[in-house]
Amino acid sequence: MLDRVKLALLISDNDFDSELSDLINAACKDLGIAGVEGLTVTTSSSDAIIIRAIITYCGYQFELMHGSLDRSQAFKKSYDEQKAQLGMSTGYTVWTT
Repeated sequence: MLDRVKLALLISDNDFDSELSDLINAACKDLGIAGVEGLTVTTSSSDAIIIRAIITYCGYQFELMHGSLDRSQAFKKSYDEQKAQLGMSTGYTVWTT
C-alpha cells in the first residue's frame, strides 16, 4: 500500500515513508470508525474502492502538513464523500438489526 500511496502522491524518495505508513494506518482506522467493515479495510487490501479511499485520505493529510491547503481541502472533500458512500454500502458495512 505504501508504494501505491507514494506513486499517487508523486513521492519518489523514502523520506516520508514512516509518516505515510502512519497515515495509511490512520485511514484504515478512520474508515473503521465510520462503520466500514474491518475485514475489507486493511493495509494490504486489494479492493480498488478501499485503496482509493486510503490514498485520498493520505493525500488530504499529507497536503495539509506539507503542501497546499487548497489541495488538502479538495482531497478531504473527496475522502469524506468516499467514506460516506462506503459507510452506507451493504458490501462494505455490517448491518445489524
